[in-house]
Amino acid sequence: MEPSQVKRVLEAALLAAREPMPPSDMKKMFDEELSTDTLRRLLDQLREEWAERPVELIQLASGWRFRTRAEYLPYLERLNPERPPKYSRAVLETLAIIAYRQPVTRGDIEEIRGVAVNTNVVKTLEERGWIDVVGHRETPGRPALFATTKQFLDDLGLRSVSELPPLEQIAQTLELNHENQ
Repeated sequence: MEPSQVKRVLEAALLAAREPMPPSDMKKMFDEELSTDTLRRLLDQLREEWAERPVELIQLASGWRFRTRAEYLPYLERLNPERPPKYSRAVLETLAIIAYRQPVTRGDIEEIRGVAVNTNVVKTLEERGWIDVVGHRETPGRPALFATTKQFLDDLGLRSVSELPPLEQIAQTLELNHENQ
């Protein structure tokens, strides 16, 4: 199959996919072996071809997907004015601790926050698919170790936790928002 035809098949599959598509799934679509380098080159070409369009091809933790560029979101939100769920400060603080210090136990979170972690906070994050138990600490009681998931990274548009903004930047943003209120 010609590379241009392979690229069009990839484009069609990515446009039809509901979730990010991992490279391993992309390779399954073809009878002939598609090398990782060739696949990457074709995806980069697709990304360039879509560079001036309202939709962009991005790479996330769990694969590749098309998404609407940020500057068009205010218009699209008018079609579906539902607001995403609001999370409590406790949920967001707990998520931030897990994201930046992972893997952590409930005890670690409580030590950092200075208050007990409500079971519903952890349950909310697990139901959203943002955290998961990744093991147990080898201490008495073998407490569960929590870490973020690929779903968390995908929802934030990240490939890895190393792309999270530095904590100092977040603190400055929070201070600015607090001063402006």
